[in-house]
Amino acid sequence: MPIYEYHCNGCGHNFEYLVLGGSEPDQCPDCKANKVCRLMSTCGFVSKGSGGETVSQSAGASSCTGCSASSCAGCGH
Repeated sequence: MPIYEYHCNGCGHNFEYLVLGGSEPDQCPDCKANKVCRLMSTCGFVSKGSGGETVSQSAGASSCTGCSASSCAGCGH
């Protein structure tokens, strides 16, 4: 069950929403406007380098920007 970030075009509020079974929010939790859109989010992860050192990366820094796969291994690029 993913948590997505949304933006209200009515009041400018950004909020998170837990998506259950494909449901999406139909209104802003603050102003109740029906003008919400999902934001493009980046996810962070930590991996170990070949020498055992911790290497921090962000998916937003990836060169593959048009991918919707959950990991680079599933992307095919």
